[in-house]
Amino acid sequence: MKKVLLTTLFAAFALGAFAQSDSYFGEKISDKGAVAATELPKKMGSKEKMTAKVTGTVESVCQAKGCWMKVKTADGQTMRVSFKDYGFFVPKDIAGKTVVIDGEAKMKTTSVAELQHYAEDAGKSKEEIAKITEAKRELTFVADGVIVKK
Repeated sequence: MKKVLLTTLFAAFALGAFAQSDSYFGEKISDKGAVAATELPKKMGSKEKMTAKVTGTVESVCQAKGCWMKVKTADGQTMRVSFKDYGFFVPKDIAGKTVVIDGEAKMKTTSVAELQHYAEDAGKSKEEIAKITEAKRELTFVADGVIVKK
């Protein structure tokens, strides 16, 4: 009887371990009220910054540590998402997955040095990095929490 009970418990544990669920990073947030990342630029209008909850598809992730990701926005553009106070990172293999992020969206001018650093983190070649010679005004996001949808 003990063997049957132990076998049943082990099987139940194994099934639970392989069940997929959403993953949370940073503050535990919900997906309620999230707007599509494709709508965020319109929603911001001329504002320089705003608090927002956004859902979108991950285009790429920092391959050094998972310390930033790019989320697709409108017209093939992306928004760089960093994490509040670098208090957490995301898995490096979530490109193509849907995420929900909660935090602050803002328009920012990113310096050449910072753009080159991001390109290095993304695994770009020295030649590609050297081609980055101008600062870029772009939509960015600092997330307090992230949900990676299953």
